[in-house]
Amino acid sequence: MEQVRKPFQGIWNIIRFNWHFYLLSMGLIFLLMLLALIQPAFQGLLYIAAFGMLAIIVISLSVSWYVYDLSGLYSFNWLNPSSTEDRIVTINAGFDETTAILGRKFPKGEILVLDFYDPLKHTEVSIKRARKAYPAFPGTQQVSTKKIELEDHSIDKIFLILSAHEIREEKERIVFFKELNRVLSSNGQIFIVEHLRDLPNFLAYNIGFFHFHSKATWFKTFDEAKLLIQQELKLTPFISTFILEKNGDTL
Repeated sequence: MEQVRKPFQGIWNIIRFNWHFYLLSMGLIFLLMLLALIQPAFQGLLYIAAFGMLAIIVISLSVSWYVYDLSGLYSFNWLNPSSTEDRIVTINAGFDETTAILGRKFPKGEILVLDFYDPLKHTEVSIKRARKAYPAFPGTQQVSTKKIELEDHSIDKIFLILSAHEIREEKERIVFFKELNRVLSSNGQIFIVEHLRDLPNFLAYNIGFFHFHSKATWFKTFDEAKLLIQQELKLTPFISTFILEKNGDTL
């Protein structure tokens, strides 16, 4: 079987798409080290600050390497391969690393790819670089978080892999998940894979963990959208998967 992901692809993408952050960080570390040499009175504090910044970078990159390259995150071993002709939707926020892999898990499934990237809302330069580096999956359709142009109860499985957190506004996120409920079949499942705003991710990413949503935030979103957590999986200390099912209609 042809390999979909290359070794070190995850960590390389992080550095590649966020090189400006690492360049600025290394420049600041260099400046602190230089000041330590010319300001002996503050040398100890300056060295502590420089090595502290370096440690934060090394820890975050090490965790990311573990999560995205070593943990088997993209193997989807927790999924049961299906030979049924399910209608499957994968939804991304401008960067799709998973549709091709999921296609192998569901070889007889009909897969539709949706992209809710909005350049007016999703202004992060990293997403723009990712979109330029990786062309969209063939047939990808652009959608709004307010309306998904699919029929009611028409989809058997919906996957949002590390993308749903990009919907920052609570009301918008709830409307979007109500739309997911609407298009989901009566026995369908929604798979949400995300980092959480919790202690492990704080230790790994420092203030970067504020980019993620808390478990309480996700629970409120699911509840408002009348979606029930069928199962919660902890793939690593840093990644959570919520498998959702209908808990009533939102029509």
